[in-house]
Amino acid sequence: MLIVLISSTGSVLAQKRVRLKQADEVRGGGKKDDEKYQRVIGNVIFTQNKTTIYCDSAHFYKQRNSVEAFGHVHIVDGDSVDITGSRLEYDGNTKKAKLRNKVVFTKLATATLYTDYLDFSRPQNLAHYFNGGRLVDSINVLTSSKGYYNLNSNLASFKRNVRVTNPDYVMTSDSLQYNSRTKIIYFVTETTVVNKDSSTFVYKGGYYNTQTKVSDVKKGTGESAEYTIVGDKYDLDGIRNIGKVRGNVVMTSKKENLKIYGQSSDYFKNIGITKVYNNAYVAKVTDDNDTLYISGDTLVSIDHEDEKKKRLLAYHNVKIFKKNMQGVADSIEYRPSDSTIYFYKSPILWSEGNQMTADSIRMLIEHNTISKIFMVANSFVISQDTVLNFNQIKGRRMTAEFANSKINRVYVMGNGESLYYVLDDKDLSFTGMNKVICSNMTIRFKDGRVNNLSFYVKPDGLFIPPHELKPEQRKLKGFNWKGDQKPEKEDVVKGAAAVKSPPPATSTPVQIKKAVQ
Repeated sequence: MLIVLISSTGSVLAQKRVRLKQADEVRGGGKKDDEKYQRVIGNVIFTQNKTTIYCDSAHFYKQRNSVEAFGHVHIVDGDSVDITGSRLEYDGNTKKAKLRNKVVFTKLATATLYTDYLDFSRPQNLAHYFNGGRLVDSINVLTSSKGYYNLNSNLASFKRNVRVTNPDYVMTSDSLQYNSRTKIIYFVTETTVVNKDSSTFVYKGGYYNTQTKVSDVKKGTGESAEYTIVGDKYDLDGIRNIGKVRGNVVMTSKKENLKIYGQSSDYFKNIGITKVYNNAYVAKVTDDNDTLYISGDTLVSIDHEDEKKKRLLAYHNVKIFKKNMQGVADSIEYRPSDSTIYFYKSPILWSEGNQMTADSIRMLIEHNTISKIFMVANSFVISQDTVLNFNQIKGRRMTAEFANSKINRVYVMGNGESLYYVLDDKDLSFTGMNKVICSNMTIRFKDGRVNNLSFYVKPDGLFIPPHELKPEQRKLKGFNWKGDQKPEKEDVVKGAAAVKSPPPATSTPVQIKKAVQ
């Protein structure tokens, strides 16, 4: 029993000792800090358990079980770790190695680390570099001032001046982590990503799988040539080039002086389409120190190399609000190339008490403010006077001109009709109604209200006194006052809400793209 115990103890001690296996020459008598060492030269090999150290020469401190190795140092640890360098200090008791100058640390079939300063703890399987290092694998090159590489977990932690280089992007950060086996990057601190197409993202937490190109990213900012976008959470699929942003989404146009808000956004890079929904609205600042707000169930931005094909769409339950302009429609389209907003399906606009309707309406924005409104087919303008009478104008086509942010003139082209209530200048009492039928007419406004009218091409006029005016004569055919539908600001500018599922869309991104080509 005693022999077995002694034998076992001897075996354990033998495993802890560094053993000189081979050298061309062994010299004794060396001394450093009053400690003796052997100088071994030529084809030197040391071993300890499964670790083998090769070098050109070494100082072997047999008593304290350590080695200083020089020239073409090469360490093989088991069947997975291979390290080379110019100089080594190895402590056989702690099993810690300090390598210097042109160090190459390789975990086979995983990654290779290049540095001039590397400390490696065999018990912890932890490599630590400082004063600069570079980790290279089949996909990425990662550099930083210092870093830690855990061989057990394959997790590398990079600190200070971190840079990740990939054929598709470059990342910079103060700190991040990378799993060399799964190829996943973890964003520890704010990280800037510049893609090969020059689009830029700033991430504040989360991860990115460099193999599948799928990410789950916490709050951050994205930037392209056209927009910047921020949100609470990003899901990016780099293979299909689809990005999803959730929570407090804000897209800012760099050229159009507008912002798009919502709780959800989907980006389809291959076809240049971005959808924003869940309490989505647009805010466009105008030159009259006011803001034009537009909301809808879904907002769509279409990017294109051809400026004429760029679009901003809002569809279903569209509402607009500006201090001097409100409106509703089923859908609208903004074309930056001609600074025009197109309103579709039962559009209604209100301005200073005037209601404008037509089969289709388009609004021209010049010098960053509303300039003209064009009404096509079944055009109808209703204006309430100070005593709430409804002055009415209808025609085939109308053009409304604005000055100082107020409606100034309306031109009627074709099939013009008007009803105008005449009031006494002194007491505003009703004195009668003018009814005129003609081809064309011009209506001039003052302070947003009808001031006078001019009639052209065979006008046929009739003045009806109050006592002769019948109820059916008070309205032109097609009259439909919808003042109760006029939106307030809070109807358009939506508050934050929990992220919901995408609303049913009548058009897919591909269908939307084809519609404008």
